[in-house]
Amino acid sequence: MARPSVGVAAPAAAASADPCIGPGRAADEAGNACGPRAANADPSQEPPTRVTTSLRIAIVLNPFTLRRKGGEHAPAIAAELLGRGHSVRAFGDVARGVPQSRSSEGLGDPVAPLDGASLGAFEPDVIVAYDALSPAAWRGARAASKLGVPLVLVEEGFPDHGKPIERLARGFGARAWGRLVRRQARRVIALDPAASRQARDEGFGDASIVELASGVDTTTFRPGLQSAILGSRRIGAHVLLFIGRIEPRRGLDTLVDAFARTVGTHSDWSLALAGTGSARHAIRAQVERLGVSAHVHWLGVPREAELPGLLGSSTALVVPAIDDDVASLKIRRAMACGVPVLASDVPRLRGVVQPDRTGLTVPPGERVAWEEAILRLASDPNRRARWGRTAREVALETLSWERVADRVEELLLDVVSTERDSGAAAASSRPVGGPTAGPPGDPAGDPAGDRAGDPASGADAAGSATDGTPAGGDAADPVSRRSPDAAPPSGTACPGRTA
Repeated sequence: MARPSVGVAAPAAAASADPCIGPGRAADEAGNACGPRAANADPSQEPPTRVTTSLRIAIVLNPFTLRRKGGEHAPAIAAELLGRGHSVRAFGDVARGVPQSRSSEGLGDPVAPLDGASLGAFEPDVIVAYDALSPAAWRGARAASKLGVPLVLVEEGFPDHGKPIERLARGFGARAWGRLVRRQARRVIALDPAASRQARDEGFGDASIVELASGVDTTTFRPGLQSAILGSRRIGAHVLLFIGRIEPRRGLDTLVDAFARTVGTHSDWSLALAGTGSARHAIRAQVERLGVSAHVHWLGVPREAELPGLLGSSTALVVPAIDDDVASLKIRRAMACGVPVLASDVPRLRGVVQPDRTGLTVPPGERVAWEEAILRLASDPNRRARWGRTAREVALETLSWERVADRVEELLLDVVSTERDSGAAAASSRPVGGPTAGPPGDPAGDPAGDRAGDPASGADAAGSATDGTPAGGDAADPVSRRSPDAAPPSGTACPGRTA
């Protein structure tokens, strides 16, 4: 089954003369030379190639993760890439939440299993895997090595403590296949500063880590929406809204203290707590002890459809977290609704809130600082309005999924072009008429890294795995390997492949 090729732009003057450019493999089938370039060709004198048509993008998810680490990222990015003409296929998407191309290419079930055979059959140009030390990253790294395509990781980052099973899983992944994943990854997309730090701790170099913030649906979350929840409870005109788990490390005790000492006794100010958790009874007792029960409202866990109105009707979102065990999604949503944010100055939230532009950042756990922040917000309606307008502008300009996908698409095109340029340069340096594959032990002759003893291949000289795969695991993971006399996977002028 022939797959569509990914077009690569040649120099403008020679574009029409290059039989290897264009959709399909018609030129190759007609007998044109699409193999390695001649030995006397100087790749340094040629402009870099640039991908100009659609990519085939495999998105590899971890079906075993306890949290949906990509959150909205994978579904939203997939939808944007599909709309730009790329072919997208999700692997391991047990929740069936990621939009993807129709399975019209003989790949069977629209939800592709997380195995090497399915990845190989799709013939991706690039593999995007979520969670750097997860089984998804391991599977993506093995497939990228065997298919000769670049691997891009997406890392959201776990909190430093996390759940015991999460820490255990990360530790196992680091020992079992961390080296393989680090070797294969061309880029690591870190979704926030905490994820960048985690990627560095996992051994990825600074040059490979690119911090690209996640996005928000700026159509669903927009200014001017109203909430039936707040209206039915006759909650005051000005609402400080907390959304999330009511747990000990969420900083709610500090927030309630600061609220009670500032606007908590004002008839037109309220604190609304949307969530539940183990600290609920302790916080309720604190509220009663401070005498602000009439101004603190318990909303329970709102439905997803209720969140836009709830945020849009609030005066400000408050995020008093003590550490990085908190997501920035609620902040991005509030900003899209034109609502200012008061948030703790912790690494995960740092950079999302712009102090005195979209709200304020506050030292975590410091009651006096929170009192000052609340008073600054409450004392000036014009300041609140300015923060809200700027928050919406920032959301539209940098956090909308369209803008986020622009940056992701640019990165993917860049790594594919770079990979092919590197392969083309390697191919052009081989002697004329020489074998495509070098002698045993010659790295140039084994582009997929599958020779015995190469750690990238996951097998040592005795055939045992070094990447967490049992010896002989390739029989159970039939991603097709190229024969020694085949053109190198990323080094030809014709990037299209046939199955």
